Amino acid sequence: MSIIEAIILGIVQGLTEFLPVSSSGHLQLAKALLGVEIEENLLFDCTLHAATVLSTIVILWPEIKRLIMGLFSRTFNDEQAYIIKLIISMIPIAIVGFTLKDYLNAMLSSPYILTIVGAMLLLTAVLLTFAYYARPRNKESISYRDATIIGVAQAVAAMPGLSRSGSTIATGIILGNEKSQVAQFSFLMVLAPILGEMLLNIAKGEVVFSSIGTAPLLAGFIASFVVGCLACKFMLGIVRRGKLVWFAVYCAIVGVISIICNFI
Repeated sequence: MSIIEAIILGIVQGLTEFLPVSSSGHLQLAKALLGVEIEENLLFDCTLHAATVLSTIVILWPEIKRLIMGLFSRTFNDEQAYIIKLIISMIPIAIVGFTLKDYLNAMLSSPYILTIVGAMLLLTAVLLTFAYYARPRNKESISYRDATIIGVAQAVAAMPGLSRSGSTIATGIILGNEKSQVAQFSFLMVLAPILGEMLLNIAKGEVVFSSIGTAPLLAGFIASFVVGCLACKFMLGIVRRGKLVWFAVYCAIVGVISIICNFI
């Protein structure tokens, strides 16, 4: 993989991370269009996800700072409760990461990856459609129960093509939570798992000694971070205010095209 190809893939990741259209699915489609074959798909994808996580921290820093300040309060408060809910939501994806990492990496290298991505994009479209017609119940905050269920949705979204943000936001809305609350929770709950995975890879030396090469990894990371910073603020607003049904239509169209392309 060349540096230019890594930059293009980084741009794709940065643009699609914050919309419920599956950044991982679009990454696989972009790899197919570019003719890029990577032995360590999961490492490269995780590197790009880490970059967009950092861009999320930049954009949502006021909220993150508020949570950090509240964490050190001597009395139990809303911020501490929110952090506990975030931690609960991260447990399912941590379990999937430790137990199914090799399986997921093998899936990304499968000759049928476009069919898998297409099928999961169609599933994303179904979830977003259900969420569009769901009626919020005016809950004041996301409950511990809802945080657990949303966390399970994030774990299932480890499947390539199944949108993480789409799955978590749709699940939260179907459970009766307000869209803007769910959107913010969705973007915050991915911070620790992705950064943790990246730090683990660095500790193991997998980034430095990767067959991909340090230069393409760094180029993809920078491209994903820069584009993510530019896009996050605008795309977060679109997710909060936009009609999810249009994202559902888009996912359905791309899903069908992906499946057809696998058999051409």
